[in-house]
Amino acid sequence: MSLKAKADAILSSATQSGDVPGVAAIATDRNNVLYEGAFGVRTLGEPAEMTLDTVVWIASMTKAITGTAAMQLVEQGKLELDGPASKVIPGLGEVKVLEGFDAEGQARMRPPKRPITLRHLLTHTAGFSYEFWNGDIQNYQATNTLPVIITCQDSALQTPLLFDPGDRWEYGINIDWAGKMVEAVSGKRLGTYLTDHVLGPLEMHDTAFRITSAMRERLAKIHFRGEDGSLAAADTEILQEPEFEMGGGGLYGTVGDYLKFVRMMLNEGRAGSEQILKPETVELMSHNAMGESLVTLLKTMAPPFTNDAEFFPGMPKSWGLSFMINNEVAPIGRSAGSLSWAGLANTYYWIDQKRGLGGVYATQIMPFADVKVLPLFLEFEKTVYQN
Repeated sequence: MSLKAKADAILSSATQSGDVPGVAAIATDRNNVLYEGAFGVRTLGEPAEMTLDTVVWIASMTKAITGTAAMQLVEQGKLELDGPASKVIPGLGEVKVLEGFDAEGQARMRPPKRPITLRHLLTHTAGFSYEFWNGDIQNYQATNTLPVIITCQDSALQTPLLFDPGDRWEYGINIDWAGKMVEAVSGKRLGTYLTDHVLGPLEMHDTAFRITSAMRERLAKIHFRGEDGSLAAADTEILQEPEFEMGGGGLYGTVGDYLKFVRMMLNEGRAGSEQILKPETVELMSHNAMGESLVTLLKTMAPPFTNDAEFFPGMPKSWGLSFMINNEVAPIGRSAGSLSWAGLANTYYWIDQKRGLGGVYATQIMPFADVKVLPLFLEFEKTVYQN
């Protein structure tokens, strides 16, 4: 049976059984699409079919695109990987480490032992976290009346560090700060910079922070899975007039658009006649950039939005300059040293530079690492490798 027939069967059966309302997936080698398919509907109870050009919230798949922008500016000498980030964003020099809370519930803070750098931000080793996976951050937000990150309010970034920069890995708001650094040195709003230097050159015309009217006509709604396994559509959406454009998770896009980014990374930074990144920059981004630290389980503190989440439990995983790296060959066939990550509403991608393979897969379901969606993605990817 062909890849097309096998993958179609896997994905279509998931929609027919009700496991997912709709799914779109696409796989590529360095030059050609190997598979593309879309099944089900964009929104439960509505007739519009899921298609390859359906617009979805790609959430934290935004991070690699923001990281690319930052690394373009490193190439130009406008940003430093290892200099104090406070030279660009003075407020990053004032962030304290949270040591705990006193009897009255007030935070006990101290200065960090070393300055935050862009490398720390791109590798999630600065000390920042997300409230989705950390109770101390939730407590700090509550006692200091801070909004959650997806409000895209500047004050949402005013959370403390949980440890000294460089000490370990903790997934968090780091790349939102990297986006602020891009804005500071480019003099442009992040979305404008991305359009001019990343999205535009890659012809990713359906990817943006702001949902255009043309994109909205193809937008899928996010669904929440209840404790009984049922799915219900919601009007959850990132603010369209945000105080800051969320470099860590604010973009909307399509699987076809994101595949152009994946293919650029497979081709040493080149897309057609455009050199988005230098080959040596792609090489630098694609290797462990945080020393002996390892990626750890994300333990949920917000069950409606995320389950406990870890890719390939038991396998050591490191982090490059905005990507997770599996240090060993994955059971699904993904080569050791491959790049990948995901978005909160269960969107996923992988970039296997050794084999010259990559793919993008999208649903719009929460919680993250959904019990139906994540296994379906892994089965899709495994099918690509087997065929």
